Amino acid sequence: MAERPYIVGNWKMNGTRAMLPEARAIDRAAQRNMKVEVAIAPPFTLIHAVHREAEQIGVGAQDCSCDPDGAHTGDISAAMVADSGAKFVILGHSERRSAHGETDSLIASKVRSALDAGLRIILCCGESEATRDAGEAENFVLDQLRSSLPDTDNAAEKVTVAYEPIWAIGTGKTAGLEDISAMHGAIRALLVETYGEEAGTAVRILYGGSVKPENAREILALSDVDGALVGGASLSAESFLGIAVAASETEEA
Repeated sequence: MAERPYIVGNWKMNGTRAMLPEARAIDRAAQRNMKVEVAIAPPFTLIHAVHREAEQIGVGAQDCSCDPDGAHTGDISAAMVADSGAKFVILGHSERRSAHGETDSLIASKVRSALDAGLRIILCCGESEATRDAGEAENFVLDQLRSSLPDTDNAAEKVTVAYEPIWAIGTGKTAGLEDISAMHGAIRALLVETYGEEAGTAVRILYGGSVKPENAREILALSDVDGALVGGASLSAESFLGIAVAASETEEA
């Protein structure tokens, strides 16, 4: 496993300032559990507020523009994200790909912009149920990554990959343990091919897709699963911290 487990909460389009007590509770608990790295990505409107509250957890954004500035109404540049206090950005999430028509080439441009602004990236990949049923899941996911992984020094410090099978996001379905292990192994091999043995082994690969406290321990115990990208369960400090505790117990085992 690369470094300590990394547990990241993606709040998606949820949360107002009334959610700040949840962020504070997550941060206080993270200060007591140094065996796990914890972070949350709130909506843009809360990044600065959560950053001011947080002493231990990382704070990131859920997206950024590929453009540095200009006449792009409603867009947020990577430099603006960094200025708000974020340290990382999630890019290529399937909900951005499907709902906003984001292509691999656009995501690659966003990756470059984010790195230029000094942000770390969590690069998402994942297949549909139809693609998996057709036996093309591995090829599809690796092609997504080949198109978007940056050519960068110190890859392990700048890049995290998140594998999220689309059919398991927010559905209550979870990929089988063998399927998760096989996909993470294939992604690891690609990372080693791209960045070399040392750096490729050190890049963290997260699993996302209906991760809950009840199933986190067995998922996080798998080879090449270095943490989790958590959706709905991250909106409650209690459930999100249950996943962090499971990661800590896996690290101790």
